[in-house]
Formats: sequence, C-alpha cells, structure tokens
Amino acid sequence: MKSAIYPGSFDPITLGHIDIIERASRVFDTIYIAVIQNKAKSPFFKIEERITLIREIFKDNPKIKVEGFDGLLVDYANAKKVYTIIRGLRALTDFEFEFQMALINRKLGIETNIDTVFLMTDEKYSYLSSSAVREIAKLKGNIREFVPHNVADAIEKKLKLS
Repeated sequence: MKSAIYPGSFDPITLGHIDIIERASRVFDTIYIAVIQNKAKSPFFKIEERITLIREIFKDNPKIKVEGFDGLLVDYANAKKVYTIIRGLRALTDFEFEFQMALINRKLGIETNIDTVFLMTDEKYSYLSSSAVREIAKLKGNIREFVPHNVADAIEKKLKLS
C-alpha cells in the first residue's frame, strides 16, 4: 500500500486543496489529511471544526483519512509510518518555501527518508488561498465558487454569529 500525508491548516479547505487531494488519491492508496494545530495563528475555524468539514467532504472516499496533529510533521509521519508528503504548488513563490520545508523535513526525518511529492494546482485554482477566502468572506463577498458548499455554509454561519 502506498500512503502519503497532505498536511496543512486548511482554514478553510478550498477547491484548490480538494483538487490536489483528488489527484493525489489517483497515485496513492491512502491519503492522510493532516490538519495542523498551529498555536502561532488564531484560526477562523477550530481544528475540530476543520476536521469535521473535511471529513464531510470525503465521507464517500475510503482512501482519505482526516486527522489533526500538533508538532513536527516528521513526528506525525513516524507515528503513521508514512514517509511521503504531498504539497501543492500554485506559483514559483510557493516552490521556494515548499522546497525549503521539504529539505528540512528530509533532514529531520533522516532515518526514515521522508520524501515530498509536489503537485501543481489546476490553473483555475492558481490564485486561490485560504487567506483570500477568509478575507473575501469577512468583507461579505461571495465565496461559494472557492470552497465546497458545506464550508461556505459554515463560514457564513460563523460570520452571522460573530
């Protein structure tokens, strides 16, 4: 079985993320969507909410496992015994950061040979980011063409309550 980890904050998950996950699932038997608990940021959605939303999206796909984690990605990879990381690239600027992270993960996971597989996003999502979706939503713009329906509903509900 070939497995891989797709880590990220997914705050919120976008159609660009989903494109990467669906294409990666054609290559790998199991994809662990590892939702990062980043204490340095104040997220729009709590980690439990993000996990629930992502599980709803992939509920009919047994290849996709969604879990949260806190700490080093290499520690999560070692716990899962999965040593391939998936990262999506939108532009050249993404590559610089992702290349650095891939080398750091490889160095930290030297005993396990952690590799990173880069997938280019579909061009129709090349401009899309979670931070852009959050900003559009806060300014009461239409986000429904950028995120799945359940995510758009959750964002709109959260903004009405705040």
